[in-house]
Amino acid sequence: MTRIRNYFLTGFIVTAPLAITAYLAWSFIGWVDSWVKPYIPARYNPDSYLPFAVPGFGLIVAIILITLVGFLTANFIGRTIVHFGESLLDRMPLVRSIYRGLKQIFETILSNQADMFQKVALIEYPRRGAWSIVFVSSEKTNQVTKKLDPKQKDSIAVFLPSTPNPTTGFLMYVPREDVIELSLSVEEAAKLVISAGLVTPEENQARLDKLTTSARRKKPVADETITPKDAA
Repeated sequence: MTRIRNYFLTGFIVTAPLAITAYLAWSFIGWVDSWVKPYIPARYNPDSYLPFAVPGFGLIVAIILITLVGFLTANFIGRTIVHFGESLLDRMPLVRSIYRGLKQIFETILSNQADMFQKVALIEYPRRGAWSIVFVSSEKTNQVTKKLDPKQKDSIAVFLPSTPNPTTGFLMYVPREDVIELSLSVEEAAKLVISAGLVTPEENQARLDKLTTSARRKKPVADETITPKDAA
């Protein structure tokens, strides 16, 4: 019975992530198809003349249309149309705020992918002696950092993710000297946050404890950093 239980648990560990991934992918394809397929003419929709539905056809059409819109927007006529549409949205009090905010978010995310969350660090939060993992968002000087106390001008933006959903959290500006950079990759830190610390190897957990202890005592921590190789 012990062997059977171990076999079952091993099979569950292998199949559960695959099943959840397949379910999420299938749900996303079905969601896109439900939005796009109703607008496809019947002569071009294979569901109208085949005895079965073709999953993913709406997703393919959506990708082609989005690419076509991007191609048309890149030329002079397309840019003129986009500017005209944005000028109309700017006259709508509520809509313009939503549109501007969403546009700025997408432009920032898609244009600065190489600069997003390249560093993982520790900060002392929410109280002295308690440490939280954060992602360094930006180290550039902006209007916020200029308005801070002169003693804290060298401040950086960090994102403190929530557990177990790292897509929500808090944006904070903290002095650079209070941020302890780690050699963990963003993916490893995300796994640590999502699992509430359960996926961290014991040796890495011990080194994290040394990091926080050294930081509390204001000692150098260069020799105690965690490398991705150690985390693996």
